[in-house]
Amino acid sequence: GYVLNQSSSCESPRFSVLLHRIIRHLLTDKIEMLLHKEGKGPLCGFALGLIGINAFIALYAGAFSIIPAVISLAFFLGVLNFFRYEPRKHSTGDREIVCPADGRIVVIEETDETQILGCRCLQVSVFMNVFDMHVNWVPCNGTIEHVSHTPGRFLSAHLPKSSTDNERSAVVIRSEGGDPILVRQVAGAIARRIVTYPEVGQKVGINENLGFIKFGSRVDLYLPLGTEVHVKVGQRVKGNITDIATLPR
Repeated sequence: GYVLNQSSSCESPRFSVLLHRIIRHLLTDKIEMLLHKEGKGPLCGFALGLIGINAFIALYAGAFSIIPAVISLAFFLGVLNFFRYEPRKHSTGDREIVCPADGRIVVIEETDETQILGCRCLQVSVFMNVFDMHVNWVPCNGTIEHVSHTPGRFLSAHLPKSSTDNERSAVVIRSEGGDPILVRQVAGAIARRIVTYPEVGQKVGINENLGFIKFGSRVDLYLPLGTEVHVKVGQRVKGNITDIATLPR
């Protein structure tokens, strides 16, 4: 009979270590390149829940059923797609305002922002549906002057009242030219958690993540009057790629 050579590379400890590193790289490093860090916990929870549901169905039916498994897989892939992450790079400029999120422009208008800035501003709003990447980006270079979170309702994020009535977080960035830029993350009808990363006093810039809103939401920008806007209502935009506006100074 055939006797395996004990010195074979397949039995070598070095081979085992190398194989382990390759598997770990494929299962972790590669996934981290495509999956945002905010998705790790929810995805683990969804996976365990779906496995439990399918196990219960199999025990109840007395056999494994392909239909619930396919539905569960499709649902999990949908959630996985929601938490995807794409590293992006954009050129930086003192007066440049870059889009803070993927989605569609739903508002461009002058408005009185009385809650934080206390002045008349130019509002530009981006609505994100559940199929958009929900990472939020820092729209300009500057220093964080204000960070706050306000509990509220969960109206559909495309409605005008969602900016003032829904749960929301606000970040004020003092631009390098001295203008206050308000970025408001607004929860939607499905969204139940807003994550905001910057802290007061922190210097931030274009190409950095501002935060993440889970499952359908909106981001409002409040810019100084005189800002030149480069987008229009209804236009599809991409976070940290589309040029939203140029500040007056």
